[in-house]
Amino acid sequence: MKIFFDIDDTLFPSSEFSALARKNALNAMIGIGLDFEYQKLNDLLLSLIKEKGSNYPKHFNDLCTALDVDEPAKFVAAAVAAYHHTKSSIAPYPEIPRTLLRLKDDGHQIYVATNGASVKQWDKLIRLGLALYFDKVFISEELGASKSPEFYSKILKSLGCEASECVMIGDREDADIVPAKEAGMKTVRILKGKHSSIPSTADFTIEELGNLYQIVQRL
Repeated sequence: MKIFFDIDDTLFPSSEFSALARKNALNAMIGIGLDFEYQKLNDLLLSLIKEKGSNYPKHFNDLCTALDVDEPAKFVAAAVAAYHHTKSSIAPYPEIPRTLLRLKDDGHQIYVATNGASVKQWDKLIRLGLALYFDKVFISEELGASKSPEFYSKILKSLGCEASECVMIGDREDADIVPAKEAGMKTVRILKGKHSSIPSTADFTIEELGNLYQIVQRL
């Protein structure tokens, strides 16, 4: 069987780490002399992220522009350094390495299927220590399509396999489950992160990825 994994809030607690990284970045800006209250900075930063998207590379630059800050480079540098320092501590969910090894030992092929910028997504896999577990990594930037039936169909065509041979595991109903099902794949929804309360139409739902092994055996 070919098994596909999303990254964020599937392999590691992305929402928690992102929130902590933003907090540390803003506190670093304040610490170096930015004279604004944390809550105001956080509210403005979140609105910029919502407007520009999470993959936009200049959120902190735009934050300084919006606040008409003198010497913005100093504050952007402090924010970026703190943000990346936080990223150095990311780790997969505890059950992930063992689960991936068991699946590979049983002869399954495992892949990543994710939205995002290629370098950014590879950076996560490398920092997580998971890059070498996967047979191939499929990223929307390289495929030329965000997660959709077209995205998954391109993957199936690339691998020369049937959808019935494949299962997609992810945390998002709109990106990981619905379009993968429309492409004919089996689906497993992991109820983690900020999307966990959204109802699911997945073939299976789990709260811990360690339970995936039993589901794959059933499939």
